[in-house]
Order: sequence, then structure tokens, then C-alpha cells
Amino acid sequence: MVTEEVRDVPEDADVTRAHSLAREIFSGIANKWTLLVVAVLGERTLRFTELRGEVEGISHKMLTQTLRGLERDGLVERTVHPTVPPRVEYTLTDAGQALRHTVYGMCAWTRRYLEHIEESRDRFVRASQATVGSLPAVSRLPAVS
Repeated sequence: MVTEEVRDVPEDADVTRAHSLAREIFSGIANKWTLLVVAVLGERTLRFTELRGEVEGISHKMLTQTLRGLERDGLVERTVHPTVPPRVEYTLTDAGQALRHTVYGMCAWTRRYLEHIEESRDRFVRASQATVGSLPAVSRLPAVS
């Protein structure tokens, strides 16, 4: 359901519109790697390899793409120090810090409702097994990417 507040938003600022700038920005921010990078960079300035070590499972290519997108949107500042080899550091800008507060809220929500969601998933699997018949026992559904 779209609220009155959303209807009064200009087209390019409406995240529900397929080709709006707001939707493009929202989609870029709402992916798992961006959220994790913002959460980790919220703690301190990091070099690329340090950041990669903090975000378990992220590939070199995906971290590079994520950082470029965050830098393009003004959420991350990339600083190159003139050393040999060059030392590159990443830190959140003020806009990135503001996003970090939202990300931390999402992390807190996840921790708060983790047990509830796990129990709901188990009930869902049991109900599905009862309805369909003999499905293999699965305690957790795969994570959504």
C-alpha cells in the first residue's frame, strides 16, 4: 500500500517507481555487501585488505565494485597516500555515517528477531512437510541473496 506521503514525492525521488533515481540509489544501498561494508567502515578507517578480512565471504571484485559505488554516491571517501606502494584507505563520509545508523538499526533488529524468525522458518518447513508429504528434513531455509 502506498501512503499519501509517498504519493506527494516527486517521481525521481519515489523508490517505488521503476526508473527513478531514488530507486537506483535504494537498490544500490540495499544489497548485502553494501550494508556489511558500511557497518564495518562505521567502526574505523580501513585499507582494502583489512576491509576484505572484516567482511567474510566477499570477493576482491565484489569489494572493489561495492567501494566504487559507495564512493560514487558520496558515502565513502577513498584516500590515496603517496607512498611506495601507494596506501589506500576508506572511510565513511557524513552521509555514510548517517546511513550507518540505519544499518546498525537493521543489525539490532536482526539480533532481536533472530530467534523468532528461526522458529517461524522451522514451523514453515514442518507445515510444508505435512502438506506436501515427505520432504527432506530442513531446519533452515537458504539465505536470500
